[in-house]
Amino acid sequence: MDITPSTLLRGAAVAAVAAGGLFIGVQIGHPHFDVDFLTSTEGFVRNSSKAVMAVLALVGITGLYLRQVRQAGVLGLIGYLVLGLGYLLMTSSVLMVANVLPTVAGISTGYVPDVAAAMTGGSPEGDIGTLRTLLRVQDLAYLGGGLLFGVALFRARVLMRWATILLAFSGVLTIVVSSLPDPFYRLVAVPNGLALIALGFSLWRSLSIVAPEPDLEGPGARAYATSDL
Repeated sequence: MDITPSTLLRGAAVAAVAAGGLFIGVQIGHPHFDVDFLTSTEGFVRNSSKAVMAVLALVGITGLYLRQVRQAGVLGLIGYLVLGLGYLLMTSSVLMVANVLPTVAGISTGYVPDVAAAMTGGSPEGDIGTLRTLLRVQDLAYLGGGLLFGVALFRARVLMRWATILLAFSGVLTIVVSSLPDPFYRLVAVPNGLALIALGFSLWRSLSIVAPEPDLEGPGARAYATSDL
């Protein structure tokens, strides 16, 4: 199989669809984010799945950006870089949650609950160091990047515009409901996941559209025939 730009973009489209579906699926029936959850097998599986989702989403938005790099302009570049940073930090944080926190839960009985509180929008009672700052940067990059990238894709007019609006809207919605209890907060994954799925399908479809052959019988036939001379 030849590796072409079209092949890579189709792979990115599949990654975006998979990321969106996984983002929604991993939140269904999600237990309360506490120490019991973090130290359980279910917690390891869900958090590892979130890491896979973040990597797939990063691949997906890279394809979305490259498909319309000229049309997206400077705003698209900024939105892509900020959102990409958000997904990179998300990958790191959920891998830490899945693999590190369970091993220290029995030793640092105060630290782990504080990290869990910080990751769900709560206020930790103790000091969790620079991790608090990194989590804030992650949230800002994810929310702000989604908004900027969604607006840039909307202005580019290449992919489904309603899906680009949904991507931007999901970032704003997350900010609005960030103070709500954990089960309601997780519902925000639905519009974001749907946006990734729709944009992935739109990217795939845009690559399948073949430009019509020029009309060699029409009035512009002579100009086309001599254009390469």
